Amino acid sequence: MDQYNIPADLKYSKEHEWVKMDGPLAVVGITDYAQKQMGDITYVDFPEVGRQVAQMEELCTIESVKVAADVYSPLTGVVAEINSSLDERPEWINQDCYGRGWLVKLQEIDSAGIEELMDAAAYQSFIEQGE
Repeated sequence: MDQYNIPADLKYSKEHEWVKMDGPLAVVGITDYAQKQMGDITYVDFPEVGRQVAQMEELCTIESVKVAADVYSPLTGVVAEINSSLDERPEWINQDCYGRGWLVKLQEIDSAGIEELMDAAAYQSFIEQGE
């Protein structure tokens, strides 16, 4: 079985998104598992800043050499910022999915949704069961 980087300080969704709370903002990206499954990422189709998203609603689309995949919002909130650096450097998602490869920052979060997300140990078990 492959080893995946699953930082303990993040929360995870069953669709392989991660969330890091940063004050009032929730930083969202895809997990190491997800980026490895996708292969080399070539493009991100971002949502509009200011768009209201519901938990598990399509947030953006990531294209790779193998597949185009929808990314779902792990929380209900409003898109505050997009990582526009990825327009020029989509490979950052492959190289540093928890750092420079973040996708979207959400504000006006419905904090109840955070409780529905998995911690690192639960996410590790979830992907092990799926492999």
